[in-house]
Amino acid sequence: MRGQMSLFDDREQMAPLASRLRPTNLDEYVGQKHLVGKGKILRRLIEQDQISSMIFWGPPGVGKTTLARIIAKQTQAEFVEFSAVTSGIKEIKEVMQQAEYNRRVGIRTLLFADEIHRFNKAQQDAFLPYVEKGSIILVGATTENPSFEINSALLSRCKVFILKALEEEDLLELLHHALKSPKGLGNQQIQIGEEQLGAIARFSNGDARTALNTLEMGVLNGTIGKDGVIRVDEDILAQCMNRRSLLYDKNGEEHYNLISALHKSMRNSDPDAAVYWMCRMLDSGEDPLYIARRLVRFASEDVGMADSNALQVAVAAYQACHFLGMPECDVHLTHAVVYLSMAPKSNALYRACQSCRKDISVLPAEPVPLQICNAPTSLMKNLHYGEGYVYAHDTQEKLTKMQCLPEALAGRRYYEPTGEGSEKQVKERLEQILEWKRS
Repeated sequence: MRGQMSLFDDREQMAPLASRLRPTNLDEYVGQKHLVGKGKILRRLIEQDQISSMIFWGPPGVGKTTLARIIAKQTQAEFVEFSAVTSGIKEIKEVMQQAEYNRRVGIRTLLFADEIHRFNKAQQDAFLPYVEKGSIILVGATTENPSFEINSALLSRCKVFILKALEEEDLLELLHHALKSPKGLGNQQIQIGEEQLGAIARFSNGDARTALNTLEMGVLNGTIGKDGVIRVDEDILAQCMNRRSLLYDKNGEEHYNLISALHKSMRNSDPDAAVYWMCRMLDSGEDPLYIARRLVRFASEDVGMADSNALQVAVAAYQACHFLGMPECDVHLTHAVVYLSMAPKSNALYRACQSCRKDISVLPAEPVPLQICNAPTSLMKNLHYGEGYVYAHDTQEKLTKMQCLPEALAGRRYYEPTGEGSEKQVKERLEQILEWKRS
């Protein structure tokens, strides 16, 4: 008997760290506090045993499968896990028939469909009648938007819960638990610094499985001293994560220094420096979508009407990063960074926006001039709504001298174009329009 137990224990310890530490109840569950925190809606449904069919939508490694298993255990339901790859219509119907029998004898069946978006229409349709009559509680997990990937009839019978990528604090809590728990690495003496744990958390990008796998790899490759202590240093983690600069704090000074360097290099039309700082951020584990979002902002704030195509390039780069991810998307970011660096620069749009927002924050909310108000009813016409409106297309110049700003702001200028790039033509056109109105 003792030998059997030892063999069982050995097998447990041989399992991946992420599997050994899989939570078994809500108190052990990390993250998703907006759903399962004290008093939150999903936690109440679970604790009150009022679970109905639902879809968990979120990125990989955020606890969708774990949450389904916790629900099955806490609600005392029969747990059946399905895969779109291995389960055909025949297998689904067999399980459904067993679930119907269980329902009749008072046993509920929780059917977990991982990656439910991979089930085809016929497979999803096979679930529908059994969901409708309550033979099964369907819990589907998906990384894709369920509105597009799940049959509308099935989706309408399920509550959708959005699971978020884990916060850095959640991942640090998980890593500390892994180092202390006897089910994890608690039976070993491991020396690893807070900076290294923070680097793992940032590298994992909200994915608990990646965080635990990276920690386990670092420990397995750590240096064992004569005192039996396993030491995990920065070089070991660099190899595990394939990153050279690990101690890059996304909320710290270095993060802001690097993004500032990228912005100012592009603003200074220095493509070489801009590409260098962008690659430094990627090499440190920065989310490429964060960089892409900053480029979209830069395209309007610093290039603007001098080259309106810059915004299209930046948005296209963001979409490419979303489609491909790292490492392939680095060249798309380089494309956008170089384009923005070499584009003519104008901050006229930024200045117009800031100036207008300042006026709105300190001045009274002025009424819309009556001449540009709609008059869909006779009462509004009697109140002079729309009176004096001139349709610009009816004039030879395609212009009118009609006042569109509130009377208190008449003549106020917000957008003052520069003579840079394509904005030079915009400036000339605006000056012609203003001169015509003055005359």
